[in-house]
Amino acid sequence: MKIVSKDITFASGEKVTKYELSNTAGMTVEVLNWGATLTKIVVPDKEGHFENVILEWEDINTYENNPGNFGATVGRIAGRIADAKVTLNHQVYHFVKNTYGNTLHGGLVGFDKKAWTGEMQQTEDSVILTLSYLSPDGEEGFPGNLHVKAIYLLKEDNTLTLTYEATTDKETIVNLTNHAYFNLSGEAKRSVLEQEVYINSSQICDLNEELIPTGAFIDLDNESAFDFRIPKAIGKDIERENPHLKNGYGYDHCWLLNKGEKAAELYDPVSGRVMEISTTAPGVVVYTMNHADGVTKLSNGKGQQRRYGVCFETQRKPIGKNEVFKEEVILKPSEVYRQETTFKFGNR
Repeated sequence: MKIVSKDITFASGEKVTKYELSNTAGMTVEVLNWGATLTKIVVPDKEGHFENVILEWEDINTYENNPGNFGATVGRIAGRIADAKVTLNHQVYHFVKNTYGNTLHGGLVGFDKKAWTGEMQQTEDSVILTLSYLSPDGEEGFPGNLHVKAIYLLKEDNTLTLTYEATTDKETIVNLTNHAYFNLSGEAKRSVLEQEVYINSSQICDLNEELIPTGAFIDLDNESAFDFRIPKAIGKDIERENPHLKNGYGYDHCWLLNKGEKAAELYDPVSGRVMEISTTAPGVVVYTMNHADGVTKLSNGKGQQRRYGVCFETQRKPIGKNEVFKEEVILKPSEVYRQETTFKFGNR
């Protein structure tokens, strides 16, 4: 097991640190302290070929503004806040309206565009990177000084565990997630449409045309396009005539997770790679890269394309209309926010 760091500088002059975590099986994980951002997860296919299975920008400088939040930690609130405001202790807090009059992924300068402080640790069977950030009271409109940690733990069994922890000195709202785009073909050789997904869920949040939760739920027994309890290819139903798919230009919805050891799974029949996801989070937003400019280049030298990545954003429910689900993301000074997600890689 090994963990090393390297200092780099963006073209703007911003100094950042890149960390590399590796195990004796050959799995490698790269993380930037800028945005506590995953840039690489390198694992073997069934033939033993090691490749990166998350989308990575070709130019390291692209991560400074990071369109699409590639691999980043997003917060304070992942996803959307309806009408860009929330009420806490009878006080209304207003946030930046950066998507159709709502707030998305923490505002204009969220956690994905902040320098975190790194600390490395090595044990006999794991390497640990702890990234810390203090979000000051009032940042992006959010109340309270929020102390946040993103802890990356790599083990010998090819599991990567990401733990988020946070404390505050004033009642606030917190809902953190990682925004890595997975593609198990390796180096984004193919789209994810033929890769198969399992989700341990029987309900999704009902969303309006702006992808804001209404407060209702949709039973997947009556909505087969969103039912992944039996694994199926991402592309099987994604182009079906369906108002929910039309509004999102694909999948961009919150599945409510059932209890069980495995929350979700991604499998690529061609490479044989499989990724199992377990989490303490109550939900997962699955996003199928529904928007891409076709120009900004990935590390394989090709412009990014729609459907070439899929995100599994483990989190709590987004804040919907009339502040529905707000109570689930409130953090008080006496509490500790904690969420743990494990990605286990193998072959089939």
